[in-house]
Amino acid sequence: MTTSTPTQVTDTDIKKSEEKVNWFAELRGLGLMLFAVLMFHSFVAKPFYIPSQSMMPNLLVGDRLVVTKYPYGYNWSSVSFHLLPRGDWRVFGSTPEYGDIVIPVHPERNEDYIKRVVGLPGDTIEVRDGRIILNGTEVRREMEPSLDLPFDLNNDCSEMEFEVVATQGGEEACRVPTYRETMPNGVSYLIIDAPDVLGLESYPATVIPDDHVFVMGDNRDHSADSRAPVSPIGGGLGGPVPLANIGGRAEFITFSLDGTANWNPFSWWSALREGRAWSTLRPAKAETTATADGET
Repeated sequence: MTTSTPTQVTDTDIKKSEEKVNWFAELRGLGLMLFAVLMFHSFVAKPFYIPSQSMMPNLLVGDRLVVTKYPYGYNWSSVSFHLLPRGDWRVFGSTPEYGDIVIPVHPERNEDYIKRVVGLPGDTIEVRDGRIILNGTEVRREMEPSLDLPFDLNNDCSEMEFEVVATQGGEEACRVPTYRETMPNGVSYLIIDAPDVLGLESYPATVIPDDHVFVMGDNRDHSADSRAPVSPIGGGLGGPVPLANIGGRAEFITFSLDGTANWNPFSWWSALREGRAWSTLRPAKAETTATADGET
């Protein structure tokens, strides 16, 4: 006849049995963390990805940016993922300056655009042969030397006014024609103005309503902006944009990818474009205020 040895229960076993997962506390902690991320994303800053060539030469497909939410106050479009219903209300509202790069939301779709402010409330704006006429005065524009941009999968240099060239280092670059545009407040930036392909060279004289701004892309003939109608073909913003539809201001580039990155983390480093990280997107200010002038 055999006898069984009684199992001894240790203090460790007792503690393990008493330790139970508090799922409510775990879920509460996760919820608080997600809420904090949403608040930061909605009211402080968020990342932004450049998907199109409409802001060349200053922004390229593959650029990653930081967009701040507070410069113009808060509205329905400030909230991340556009969770709030549309409205014309604003809290701590202020007006952008000429040359600011802003994030307008499409008037019918919850889709973020990125454009530059070229007209403020009360201004009369007209586009004539590709030139901005602001309050009856032609905005100053001067020809600049052509600019060599990266030539890669994210910038295929396919537009007819662009040219693939060999650099002194033996690499290929995308050469684009540029002009420097200077606004009445003295800020200046580069633009591309090429043959008209989208019918955007002209826009009738329009008074910008209160609490609205007029925005355009820096790649003037390849940008669906305030000049383009809100239609499946035009895909634009349909005129001046309400300030309540401006979700933030672009501040700087964090990094830029050339299109070769994939699921392999080792490919991310080699896909980085040199010289673009931490580039500011705040336009430079000229020493003197610009007046109307012809191209030089």
